[in-house]
Amino acid sequence: MIKASEFGRFKRTPMVVATGYDFPFARILEEAGVDAILVGDSLANVVLGLDSTRGVDMDIMALFVAAAVRGAGNTHIMADMPFGSDTDPAKAVAGGKRFLQLGAASVKLEGAKLEAIKAMTSEGIPVVGHLGLLPQTAKSFKQVGRDPAERDELLRSAEALVKAGAIAMVLEHMAFDTASLVTRAVPVPTIGIGAGREVDGQVLVLHDFLGMHPAPFPPFAKAFADLHGAALAGATAYCRAVRERLFPAQ
Repeated sequence: MIKASEFGRFKRTPMVVATGYDFPFARILEEAGVDAILVGDSLANVVLGLDSTRGVDMDIMALFVAAAVRGAGNTHIMADMPFGSDTDPAKAVAGGKRFLQLGAASVKLEGAKLEAIKAMTSEGIPVVGHLGLLPQTAKSFKQVGRDPAERDELLRSAEALVKAGAIAMVLEHMAFDTASLVTRAVPVPTIGIGAGREVDGQVLVLHDFLGMHPAPFPPFAKAFADLHGAALAGATAYCRAVRERLFPAQ
């Protein structure tokens, strides 16, 4: 397992991160050799069918974090702090410790919540930051960091995250040139999702890159398989076999 203290190596070698939410897919991701699995609050959308990531709380996240840990015990597991769990430092520390007790190796939280990050890192909780598009609070899902003022603010926030103790940071749906500037400005790895190629690593949602739903996909995602098509074909064949009394065999 890659430890939080070893993340510095990914300023030289691309870091491969994928979301994973349960035992079987976490096991597959570990076998594939990903560097880290993010148990993201995106499970609210892709697993539970909710409209917003705000629909999951610590109890729900804990259930999925524990499942992923059981499936990928030798892989670095990042646990997403859900909406409302990091509103104050004491609450953030309690939530972070809960995830570590379940077997997570680090936690991720959205935005420049510097006091919460400082409190967590002082308690030995490795924290991954998250800048750019912040799904928990976003009012618009347009690309972030296009204008100079926004770019400067993102640079300041990135540097502040490092000073607060963040071991890495996710840059989501960020203008590519801004993501490149942030990557060069900070000593910790940047993990992009819709942030171009000039970052230190990439993360994608499992259901997107395995093609587990029909198109369209997010503009920054790519399907590397067609599990939706394979599953639909299998399920259709099963239905036909039962109705035609071909299964079970005589």
